[in-house]
Parts: sequence; C-alpha cells; structure tokens
Amino acid sequence: MALTTLDPKTALIVVDLQKGIVGLPLIHPVDRIVDRTRALLGAFRKRGLPVVLVNVAGAAPGRTERPRHIGSFPDGWTDLIPELERQPGDIVVTKRTWGAFASTDLESQMKALGVTQVVVTGIATGTGVESTARQAYEIGFHVTLAVDAMTDANPEAHEYSIKHVFPKLGETGTAQDVIDLLATTGA
Repeated sequence: MALTTLDPKTALIVVDLQKGIVGLPLIHPVDRIVDRTRALLGAFRKRGLPVVLVNVAGAAPGRTERPRHIGSFPDGWTDLIPELERQPGDIVVTKRTWGAFASTDLESQMKALGVTQVVVTGIATGTGVESTARQAYEIGFHVTLAVDAMTDANPEAHEYSIKHVFPKLGETGTAQDVIDLLATTGA
C-alpha cells in the first residue's frame, strides 16, 4: 500500500545503525541509508515527534541451524553511529532479539507517549527492520516503512521483505515521501 497518511503522534524507529553493523557488506551504500535516515531524524525532531534509536547487543537464546555470535562484542560494536546525532530526548533501546519490541519496554514507552504509528528504517531489512515492523503491527501500531532508508546483506531477503511482507504490515514509501507527508499533515 502506498503511503497515504501519518497519525499526529508518529514515532521514527531507526534499527541497528551501529558501528558493528554499518561496516558489514551491504547491498546498498550505507552512506545513502545514513543520509536518508538523517533527513528523517531532522524532520521528526523538528516537529517534536518521538525518535527511537535501536541497537542490538546479543541474540535470542533459541537454538538455530546457523552458527551465531556468542559472547561479548568487540569494543564499540554496539555503539550507535555518530551521524545519528543522538539527542537527549531520543529513546534508546538495546535489543537482544531481531525485533525492537520483543523483550524490551519499547511498547510501553510508545503507548505512554500516545504514539499510534511508527515509521521503521534501518539494517537489516529482512531481519531487524522486518521483525520490528511485524511486532509493531501485531501489537496494534500503524506501520510505515521508508524503504529507501534500509538495506540488508542479502538482496533476496531485502527484496522479499519490501515486495511481499511490508505491504501486508502497513504502508511503504521513500524517506522523502514520509518527510513530505509530515510537512503537509501536521503530524
């Protein structure tokens, strides 16, 4: 579904733009993802809307077929990238699962602020971004995905999420679409 509206109380959720992840091989140049995210951050902050910066510092405890990182991360790996220009009013969530709502207090923080809609961006499209969007949808938030402000290491996962999953969870558009809608709707 194309982007049509933003609720008056919409939050921006930026997933896993952290030092240890932005340096991984990704299908889109990370500087473009960061630039679009910065534009979204500026638009949300200008309007006094909530900004959530998410990092990942672990993994869910379940067994998987693929080996995963166990133990501590190298120094600085979980640090949010400085280009996000973290502000005192930003909400910072550290997750240990793919999605930002599971095993964190993000839902209660959003509801306490009266948030009814979230715009989700970040890395990786097919895991952290998609899981966060799924969780937001499942607990009742309207979901918007700024598809040009996200990337993945796996082109198939990225394309599948954008073409097949995201339209079932909410509305999609570009970062500029979101910024333009913010300017015209008063959200």
